[in-house]
Amino acid sequence: MNERRRPQGRENAPRRADRFAQRPEPQAEAEGQLEGRNAITEALKSGRTIDKVFVAQGDTDKGLQRLAAQAKEAGAVVVSVDRRKLDAMSATHAHQGIIALAAAHEYATIDDILEEAADRGEIPLIVICDELSDPHNLGAILRSAECAGAHGVIIPKRRSVGLTATVAKASAGAVEYMKVARVTNISNAISELKEKGVWVYGTAAEGSIPMYQADLTVPAAIVIGNEGDGISPLVRKHCDVMVSIPMRGRISSLNASAAASVLLYEAVRQRT
Repeated sequence: MNERRRPQGRENAPRRADRFAQRPEPQAEAEGQLEGRNAITEALKSGRTIDKVFVAQGDTDKGLQRLAAQAKEAGAVVVSVDRRKLDAMSATHAHQGIIALAAAHEYATIDDILEEAADRGEIPLIVICDELSDPHNLGAILRSAECAGAHGVIIPKRRSVGLTATVAKASAGAVEYMKVARVTNISNAISELKEKGVWVYGTAAEGSIPMYQADLTVPAAIVIGNEGDGISPLVRKHCDVMVSIPMRGRISSLNASAAASVLLYEAVRQRT
């Protein structure tokens, strides 16, 4: 990768750490359960192994029956059950009459993500999620990352939601195509990326430069912070540059998934 001048505006000033110390673990939710038609359709398209499918008994919707038939053809056991059982099984409370039990998602590595970029002949574009607890946010980020052509998403093993049924549904099936690395320590992962030539951009309202001045044409990783507290002080310290998204209204910030989308598509704009 080409050498380049270090970006202006590196900002390492930490915020108070006490409020980060008490972040609760997100409520556990089983991985491998898929809910809703989009999530199951994309899982089948991607070739993911589905072991069992539960379909609402008596539902005559042709699309639902067609999807169940596709799952059966792919080797899944299809069982008709009372809708109340689906309601009890559902983590999303929006199962659309079908729930599948699939093989647990296999997480990627950082090297897998960088190899994905190399295989596609593209400059790496990565999203790093710093302790996101809302599965809808992670799912939406996966969807935006896939649509923007990013090569992978990195999440921590602790104090973060994993690839659950809610995440899969919120991603509209993007989870089946996006490489997700689950790492022990986000700061160490950032150091590894930097050693491999990737510039790391944190996001904060008080960032040292506006996002339009950030050079996202280079190998880049965009760090998105926790919904309530933003990027933790230690992770912020490891970022090369902190960038801000211009705010013109009365609300001072975007939610995590919206911020990720804005930065991802700024990268797309710069690279086009």
